[in-house]
Amino acid sequence: MQRDEIFEKVKGVLVEALAVDDDEVTPDATIFNDLGAESIDMLDIGFQLEQAFGFKIEQGEMFPEGVTSDPEMVADGKVTDKGIAMLKERAPHIKVAALEADPRLEKVRDIFTVDALVTFVENKLNAA
Repeated sequence: MQRDEIFEKVKGVLVEALAVDDDEVTPDATIFNDLGAESIDMLDIGFQLEQAFGFKIEQGEMFPEGVTSDPEMVADGKVTDKGIAMLKERAPHIKVAALEADPRLEKVRDIFTVDALVTFVENKLNAA
């Protein structure tokens, strides 16, 4: 499956799950800030992606959990070097360069983009 086909399917899932307009779902749009997803929405998005693409998503695989609440991952309102390393390891589909440049905790939600979700799906399909 080509990346543009994956994007279109992911876009459809996000439009359905988040009740957003097609034109809002761009590669650079953030899942939480731009599209308005809440944590609970990620369960629905994950389920819909599983149905659309025919694979299983393990808990914490799409977006690692607990990063912002683990004292080893966050200190003084910033993601630690260990936290960034964990994100790189557990979520290679997410570009963390912006977080490395500005590790403030409130910036964590900005790295979860539509493009990261497309890359996640692409990686899952290539691994199958």
